[in-house]
Amino acid sequence: MKQPKPLDRLVSRLLGSTADGDTPSARIAALPGAVRPAGPVRHQARTKLWDLEEKHLCPVVGTCVPMHELARFAKRYRFDADLHNEFALHVEAVCYAKTRNAISQAMQRHLDHKYAQVLSRFSRLRDDAAVFDAWQQCLARGEVAGPLWAAYTHKASSELTRHRIYEDIHMLSHQVGAGQAADARRLSHLEREYAALKAELATERAQLQQLRLQLGQTSEALARTAMERVARDTELDALRTRLAHHESGRRLRDLEQQLERERQATAQAAGATQRAGDLDRALRAAREEAENAARERDAARAACNAVEKVLRTAALPHDALAHDGDCAACEDCESAGSARCVLCVGGRTSLLTQYRELAGRVGIRLLHHDGGQEESLSRLPDLIHGVDAVVCPTDCVSHSAYYHLKNQCKRIGKPVLFFKGASVSSFALAMTRLADGDYSLAGRHEA
Repeated sequence: MKQPKPLDRLVSRLLGSTADGDTPSARIAALPGAVRPAGPVRHQARTKLWDLEEKHLCPVVGTCVPMHELARFAKRYRFDADLHNEFALHVEAVCYAKTRNAISQAMQRHLDHKYAQVLSRFSRLRDDAAVFDAWQQCLARGEVAGPLWAAYTHKASSELTRHRIYEDIHMLSHQVGAGQAADARRLSHLEREYAALKAELATERAQLQQLRLQLGQTSEALARTAMERVARDTELDALRTRLAHHESGRRLRDLEQQLERERQATAQAAGATQRAGDLDRALRAAREEAENAARERDAARAACNAVEKVLRTAALPHDALAHDGDCAACEDCESAGSARCVLCVGGRTSLLTQYRELAGRVGIRLLHHDGGQEESLSRLPDLIHGVDAVVCPTDCVSHSAYYHLKNQCKRIGKPVLFFKGASVSSFALAMTRLADGDYSLAGRHEA
């Protein structure tokens, strides 16, 4: 009976067996795509992970695949080893790497992607000696993982070159292990020395800060003393000058002249302030009058234009606003002959006289209802029934009066004209539109 290899025995103890003869090699062979070349192969392309000798797989997996990446492989492919046992994960990954299977292929793709730049740099090398020289240069610079993978899998690498690289990695691991102990001792000594120096530096810094404070206080005291001395000297010189001036008798005359000048300046300032206030008030009043005059001018101009248009059509057809019934609200309608009766609902009460005058100039008798402000809305049906047409400024009437008027006119078919603006000019335009027959019997029509 063939004895299992030592590595298989170690992995068997880590992974366990499910049946007699179920070695890790047999379990790996059961993975999808598991293939092992029958003999030595001459590669024309880069060497794959599973084509390397078994002794090279341990440094490749241990050096090129950090433990956190190896743990991700273990989770993804459900390794049997405990995720917290780094050695068991390493051994199981090496076992999977010996043959071509899903796990070894994934590791191959991962390493090619991770060290793509190093692989590209090594791909320019044409012979075995150049590959080894490039490895030596990278090792001297402290580059190990990427150059190791690139040199092991280079198509020009020989078994001798891989063995020499294996020796370098083997000795490097011993040197790193020995160096770590020495580094630990040096680090402990340096940490103690650093703590002592840090404490000494803190003490010196505290003393220096105290000296700086004392020096600053002393400097401030000296500066105050110097400023006080300069101020005393200046004051003393001024007092001496004033004393000489008083003794000469000119100081009193100068004070009297200065007082008189100040009185005159005060009086002039008071007068100027009063005049400025008067001018400011007059200016504001003039501006307000100008603005009011401009508004009145614009309104008068618009009203005159509208009235002129109405007067040009003074010979309006008598049936432009034909009576549809008795004008109960206008007792003089029949006696007036050609007069027509129009009801205005809403608008400005202050402009009512001008409304009536403008309507009278075009032969219209105007009735008014304030839209429910003081007059009751219950009077609207009778007033609407007794007139020839109705006008209403929409922006100067209540909502209830607007809808009441609209519904009543629609129900009895009374002509109604809704227009915007309660000014005289807007009313004149509404009268023109009404005289032209431009109104609505049912819906809202705004002039």
